[in-house]
Amino acid sequence: MQQKSTSKPKSQAAEQFDQETLNRWFDERLEQKLREREEAKTPQLSLIATKGTLDMAYPPFILASTAAALGWDVSCFFTFYGLNLLKKELNLAVSPLGNPAMPMKMPVGPDWFKNVEWNIPNALSSNIPGFERFATSMMKRTIEEKGVASIQELRTLSIEAEVKMIGCEMTADLFGYEKSEFIDEMSDWVGAASFLSAAQDSNICLFI
Repeated sequence: MQQKSTSKPKSQAAEQFDQETLNRWFDERLEQKLREREEAKTPQLSLIATKGTLDMAYPPFILASTAAALGWDVSCFFTFYGLNLLKKELNLAVSPLGNPAMPMKMPVGPDWFKNVEWNIPNALSSNIPGFERFATSMMKRTIEEKGVASIQELRTLSIEAEVKMIGCEMTADLFGYEKSEFIDEMSDWVGAASFLSAAQDSNICLFI
């Protein structure tokens, strides 16, 4: 009787040990597979570009082209004034009035003069005829002097790197734009809901 009573617990202990070993093996295997899948996943970046001035056109295209060069999947949603960045004809300007902290720097003259930051108050810049045109020409001159790529060049680089250029259909309808005004390389025209559905799986999502 004693032998029968002792053999049963030993069998149960062995079965429990085997089950625990199997469970631990499955847990470790699952963790390893999940880690491998995460490491193999291509990073995704989603950008939302909302501004159409010359200075604010640089961030989305710089980020998009850089991420794409690193092998990331990049989607950029252009909405409201940002949609102007996808037009075939780019005529971007700087808006000092909308950038109260923006310093003006002169692209010509001696080094000490070019390094001066001319913080011009909005009240002054808004009342000077042609000031926005002057600020835009100075910005373009500085970009050229420093050898910085133009917006057209950065946009072309982004397209060649297979960045998805997505236009906001609601914005086009709102402003009465014709889709023929925009570059042929656009990936799609969608609404905000469609873009957000895709952006929710991105590793990084930035609003610019």
